[in-house]
Amino acid sequence: MNIFTENSLWLLIIQSDMMSKFVLLILLIMSVICWALFMGKLLLFYIKEKHYTLVNHTIEKAKTVQDLEAIIQVYSHTEPGYFITKTLVFLKNIGFIPLKSITAHQWELIEKNNDTLIDVTLHHDESYLSFLSSSAAVAPLLGLFGTVWGLVHAFISISETQIADITTMAPGIAEALITTLAGLMVAIPALIMFNYLHTKMRAIEYKLFILSDRMMFILHQYR
Repeated sequence: MNIFTENSLWLLIIQSDMMSKFVLLILLIMSVICWALFMGKLLLFYIKEKHYTLVNHTIEKAKTVQDLEAIIQVYSHTEPGYFITKTLVFLKNIGFIPLKSITAHQWELIEKNNDTLIDVTLHHDESYLSFLSSSAAVAPLLGLFGTVWGLVHAFISISETQIADITTMAPGIAEALITTLAGLMVAIPALIMFNYLHTKMRAIEYKLFILSDRMMFILHQYR
């Protein structure tokens, strides 16, 4: 259908009341944010997953703290490099010396710090993903609100004109249903985006745990 013809969808949007236009504007803004967020996160997750793969491959050959220090010199600008750096900084803060063994108290502190680092890293990676899930849930409701409002407005117009034939009712009902259509057009992609990014997030989480386990294995040799 040509949206520039007289009976087009665009014409129905123009003829709708202010409340319907306001709902459509909110849905449009939500859609733009969702797509921008999805594209940004998709690129970011691709880069992070690649970095984790490279660092995990490198750390398999590491056996000492000095080897970890050599790794962060190459990958300091990456998230896994930052993770290792924060761990090594913490080791220095608790008085760890590579030539001496790690005490039971120090090991307990290292484990707690490692768990905290994992939680902080995952929380940072998951930031703003909730907007996608919220949009998937809220957009249909906003569309339904706009439809109900439009139907009420249409029926009030019918009662005022006292004409109830299909040619009179159809335009008003069509205007009302536009918001439901818009809500679904926002919600369906947002749900797909969220599930896809959530899957990518789980892959990064898995690689992060591999990195963490390998690093803890190296440190365990000093006990």
